[in-house]
Amino acid sequence: MVAVTTSDNSTLSALPSSTARILAFIAICVGGAAGGLIGYALADIQCTGSCGLALGLGIFIGSVSAAAGTAIVSVLVLRALGEWRELASR
Repeated sequence: MVAVTTSDNSTLSALPSSTARILAFIAICVGGAAGGLIGYALADIQCTGSCGLALGLGIFIGSVSAAAGTAIVSVLVLRALGEWRELASR
């Protein structure tokens, strides 16, 4: 991170607030859990009989892909928040 000092001696930073980062982490966890539930449901619908491996793969693939997608959106939102804060301070 590069901190810039303005003429009034306040330091600007693109680092989002701790609250925003905590909320992003919670959103990623919730997204992963929802993806796991969706993956489980899809595997459960399609499989009959002994489906332990299929259910496990459905949970794993669903949770990882949903968490990755949520993480990408969270990073973009946190970057936008940093840019908005920088523009507001000008």
